[in-house]
Amino acid sequence: MRRWLKRLVILVLVLGAGYAAYLPVSAKMREQSKPKWRTAKVTQGRIVYDVRATGTIEPVLKVSIGSFVSGPITDLYADFNQEVQQGDLLARIDPRLFDAAVARDQASLDTRRADVQRATALYKQSVRNEQRAVALRDENEDFISPREMDSYHFERMSLEAQLRVAKAAVKQAESALETSQANLAYTEIRSPVDGMVINRLINQGQTLAAQFQTPELFQVVPDMEKKMHVIATIDEADVGSILQAKENGLPVEFKVSAYPDDAFEGEIEQIRKNATTTENVVTYPVVVAAANPELKLLPGMTAQLSFQVDEREDAIRIPNAALRFYPPNKSLVREQDRKLLDGADDEEDKDLDDAHLTEAERAELLDKRSRRHVWVQDGEFLRAAPVKIGLSNWKYTELVEGDLKIGDELVIGQQTGEQP
Repeated sequence: MRRWLKRLVILVLVLGAGYAAYLPVSAKMREQSKPKWRTAKVTQGRIVYDVRATGTIEPVLKVSIGSFVSGPITDLYADFNQEVQQGDLLARIDPRLFDAAVARDQASLDTRRADVQRATALYKQSVRNEQRAVALRDENEDFISPREMDSYHFERMSLEAQLRVAKAAVKQAESALETSQANLAYTEIRSPVDGMVINRLINQGQTLAAQFQTPELFQVVPDMEKKMHVIATIDEADVGSILQAKENGLPVEFKVSAYPDDAFEGEIEQIRKNATTTENVVTYPVVVAAANPELKLLPGMTAQLSFQVDEREDAIRIPNAALRFYPPNKSLVREQDRKLLDGADDEEDKDLDDAHLTEAERAELLDKRSRRHVWVQDGEFLRAAPVKIGLSNWKYTELVEGDLKIGDELVIGQQTGEQP
C-alpha cells in the first residue's frame, strides 16, 4: 500500500512539473504564432503632386553657319568649344577666282562708264548741231532744207537713246561688280552672333560645293550660360495639369545623368500645340527654361523632369503603403470589419468616361473613390479606419477626412522574418 501511494505521489509530482513547464511554453508559442505587423506613422508635412517626364537639353538658339560660295578651305580659325564674337573670322575659302571676278567686273564697269562719256559727247554734239540748224533756218529757210533738219533732229534722238543704253549698261556692270564683291566677301566665313562653337563640320583643305545646297560649316550657340531649354514630351492626359502649373508659376525640377547629385530648377516657358502620335499615344512638347551659369547643361543631354502641378502645406499625410495594405485573412480582423473583406459595402464602379454619366453622378463617383480604409492594430485584431483622401504623390497621400491623428501607427504589411 505504501509503495503504491509513493508511486502515485511521484506521478502527481511529475505531472504537475510537466504542466507547470507547459504553461509558459504554450504561452510563448501562442505569442510567437501571433502575426507581427510592420507599421508606419501618420505625419504632417508638405505634399507635392508632380508629373514625371523625360526631355532633352537644347540651346535656346542654335545658329547654323554655311557657305554661299564654293571652293577649297584655305584657312580655319575656329574650333570646337571656342568662344567667338559677332563678326569674327571663322574660316576662309580660296578667294583667287573671286578676286579675278571682281577685277573683271571692275574693268567692265570702267568700260561702260567710258561708253557713257562717249555717248554723252556725241549727244551733246548732236544737240548743238540741231540748235545751229534751227538758228540758220530761222534766219533763212533756204539755208537748211527740211530733209537736213530731219537728219539733225533724228540723229539727236538716236544719240540720246544710245546715252540711255550706255547708262543702263553702267548699272548692269555695277550690279555685276556688287555681286562679285559679295561673293568675294562670302569667302570669309564670319560669325553672325556672339556665342560658342559647339560643332565644326569642315577641315582645312576641304572643298565646298555650294551649287546644289548650302553646306553647313559651324554651329554656334549664343548665351548658353544664360538660359537653356529642356524639351519634354508630355502625354495628352497630363497636358491640362501642366497648363495649370504654368498659369500658377509652379517650378520644374530635373536631373541629368552627368550630375546625379545636382537638382536643377526651371520654369515652364511654352506648351507647344504640335502634337505627335506614336502607336496611338498622343504627346505634346513642353519647353522648360533653365539657367546654366556653370555650363553644366550641355546640348543633347537627357533630363528626368518633375513638373510640380499641385501642393499642400502642412497636410496630414498617410503613407501610401498603408492604403495599399489589405489583411490576408478574416481571422486577423475584428468581427465588425470582416464584411469589408467580403466587399459587402462596395458598389459596382461606374466608368468615368461613360457618355450617360451626369455631372452629379461623376462627382458622387469621385467622392466614393476617394473614400478608403486603412488598418490599425487593435489588441489582437486589426481595425479598419475609414478615411477620405486627397492629393497624392509617390510616397504620401493627403488625409481630408478621418479620425486619424499625427503619430498614429498604420499597418503597412506583415513581418515575414525575424526583425533586427
